[in-house]
Amino acid sequence: MDKVLVSDLLSQQGLDVLINSGNYQVDVELELSHQQLLECIGNYDALLIRSETRVTADVIDAAKHLKVIGRAGVGVDNIDVEAATRNGILVVNTPTGNTIAAAEHTIALLLALARNIVPAGISLKNRTWQRSDFIGVELYGKVFGTVGLGRVGREVTKRAHAFGMQLIAYDPHISANAAETLGVRLVDRQTLFRESDYISIHTILNADTYHSIGETELQLMKPSGRLINCARGGIIDEKALYHALKEKQIAGAALDVFEDEPATDNPLLELENVLALPHLGASTTEAQEHVAIEVAQQVINALNGKPVANAVNQPKIDPRVFDILGPYLELAEKIGSFHAQIVEGQVSSIKIHYSGTLFQKEDVTPITVALQKGILTPILTEVNYVNAPFLIKQRGISVTETKSDSQTDFANLMTVTVITDKGETILAGTTFGKKDIRIVRINQLHLNAIPEGYILLIYNRDQPGMIGLIGTILGEHDINIADMTVGRSVIGEYALTLITVDSLVPRNVLNTIAAQEKIDFVKQVII
Repeated sequence: MDKVLVSDLLSQQGLDVLINSGNYQVDVELELSHQQLLECIGNYDALLIRSETRVTADVIDAAKHLKVIGRAGVGVDNIDVEAATRNGILVVNTPTGNTIAAAEHTIALLLALARNIVPAGISLKNRTWQRSDFIGVELYGKVFGTVGLGRVGREVTKRAHAFGMQLIAYDPHISANAAETLGVRLVDRQTLFRESDYISIHTILNADTYHSIGETELQLMKPSGRLINCARGGIIDEKALYHALKEKQIAGAALDVFEDEPATDNPLLELENVLALPHLGASTTEAQEHVAIEVAQQVINALNGKPVANAVNQPKIDPRVFDILGPYLELAEKIGSFHAQIVEGQVSSIKIHYSGTLFQKEDVTPITVALQKGILTPILTEVNYVNAPFLIKQRGISVTETKSDSQTDFANLMTVTVITDKGETILAGTTFGKKDIRIVRINQLHLNAIPEGYILLIYNRDQPGMIGLIGTILGEHDINIADMTVGRSVIGEYALTLITVDSLVPRNVLNTIAAQEKIDFVKQVII
């Protein structure tokens, strides 16, 4: 009989799924110390956790019989996924369990913001009857803008549509056709902030989205515009938002998440036009039950060798195949992530061309899946090797593969073309060994770049002094250069410079580089 350890508080409904199956010994041991977990984990086949238990590499190394780790929730930052993968342990999460709760919470904030529900209720409880102080606005006919059309964003737009709102969205990783089926018109970021009466945020927090809504975006909004964030704290620059709300540049904001939590001392709480809640997006009885039941069922499937829908790490691959294709799986994922961060416009299709004898002999399906995962990883938290093809298809993006044994400058070469409404972007890569992965082409320019770390991609005029100019700007802001490569086709025309630096380049520094007369394009890529 397999033994299951539950080390964090889990809804009884989830525990019952395991217990009632009659096939497992379920031990609930809450508040284990790290040492206690180390001492007992070797006795178990499965581990179920929420966010409290930290499953570090030493815990995983001590788990001699562990087959699966189940996380009742989305984030897996408290699990060393790399160590689990190395030890052949499957990691599963529950990304969909709180979708409805988060979507309904967003709509609740939308209505409360429009009709001044909270201040009006507080006023009456203080025995004041001042109806004229709380005149609201209707939703019907208003423009509802969504930043991100992932699983929660989709559910929110469905509900906003029921109110007769006009729906627009910004999400470059969904096709226009897929958005049209939701009744949503895709627009660029500037248009969304200019046209929307209400804006709801539904993106993940990463280096690219951190403070991505700041002074520039808030200045584009209508004076009657209102902003809602039930996604992640840190996406909105709270200092810029405070100023915009205090100066009445926008009408109001509803915030369920903050950059630093608990946010009891946040200056935004002082403002009357802010509706603030203590991160309640997933706090429903049903959501807690759903994630518990979902993770329990996934653990059962994993223990019985059945398919698992939400595997976070690499499913089991034949060791021989992994030994041969392993470096190309990593290359594909990095090329995908690189593409996602530099592409312009709405993605409609992806073309992958494999050239070389290795690709002729081997099944490249795992590599194609790794590429799709890489493309989605910068914008989604729930993407994995199992669901990546489904999510790509759901977004209306077509994927095609071709093979050839034609000779190139490399024994094996993977070329990926991403097509958007603004053109196409091409990246090609190869490996020179199991750990030597390179990008050798970006569009028509050839180079030799290691896709790792913080990378600046710069298109500039091919003239003397350009490297010195860029280096000086970075040096003035204490940003150290670790590596650099340049690609060019004709001397004196355009060059592509890739600079790897030791730390994240702040947005203001990127803007300074982009403002230089002989620089046409700057992007930061984080791999």
